[in-house]
Amino acid sequence: MSLKDVKHIMLVLSGKGGVGKSSVTTQLALTLSLKGCSVGVLDVDLTGPSIPRFFGIENEKVRQASGGWIPVPVHAAQNGHGHTNGNGDGAHTSGLAKGHGSLSCMSLGFLLGDRGDAVVWRGPKKTAMVRQFLSDVLWGSLDFLLIDTPPGTSDEHISLVETLLKEATPEQMAGAVIVTTPQAISISDVKKEINFCRKTGVKILGVIENMAGFVCPNCSECTNVFSKGGGQVMAHEFDVPFMGSLPIDPMFIRLIEEGRRPVYPEGTVIDGQAMQTNRNADSDEAETAGLLVEKYTACSLYPLFDGMVKQLLWKIEP
Repeated sequence: MSLKDVKHIMLVLSGKGGVGKSSVTTQLALTLSLKGCSVGVLDVDLTGPSIPRFFGIENEKVRQASGGWIPVPVHAAQNGHGHTNGNGDGAHTSGLAKGHGSLSCMSLGFLLGDRGDAVVWRGPKKTAMVRQFLSDVLWGSLDFLLIDTPPGTSDEHISLVETLLKEATPEQMAGAVIVTTPQAISISDVKKEINFCRKTGVKILGVIENMAGFVCPNCSECTNVFSKGGGQVMAHEFDVPFMGSLPIDPMFIRLIEEGRRPVYPEGTVIDGQAMQTNRNADSDEAETAGLLVEKYTACSLYPLFDGMVKQLLWKIEP
């Protein structure tokens, strides 16, 4: 079984499409890597696989090996403060790590001939693909495997949870992070995902409210264009932990789409950390140089995810 050397398995779920599950999965993975953890990301959104694009590796291909598929590497481990060498020992160190853990991905997107190809599969074929991903990907030793899921509670979810509960040990199953946006129409669908978790015995680690505000790229003011607080009210109603709210940051979009390091108006401070400003912005070449994980530390969302990941690590590895 390819999961036997995976220490913790974490699902990213939502009953609603378009709430930013893949964005949250990407940033959780990058932040865990910056904590020194070795991380794998499995994309089981078969009809809309976006994880390869988020990590800038959509032109890569999966390699076949004896016994299964080799996941596509995003970056290798780099030793430094907080690095765990694959056993998670440095997971609770604070501050910015000078090194990072390894990160790799598996997605149906790597198996498609063209990015625009449609996946027109019936339920049984989707179910078989999910099971193959869980059994045939050679992850090796991982601290965390994050699983990015499609919206809803469909065949993929049922197959995924059934297979995990059968193949993984209770100690490996860390639980699920639920993603919502603040609007009532989103929350009404996400509530169904919470009920799905409870019916299937999946522990809920917490709720993240995404798109709760928009960070202006010119003045850094955050405006609650989609309102704010709905996710927290829902979490309180269902008695599950609320992990925090995340705004929309155009600089994160620029980082993903253009590979450019985020820069902000002068005086921008997030959680006590001064962000890189336009005044001291690097040259175009310097802005695009370096690994995604290193450039991500300049993003305003990183301090927020750093706090959320600390919450998760204390719950999973107290």
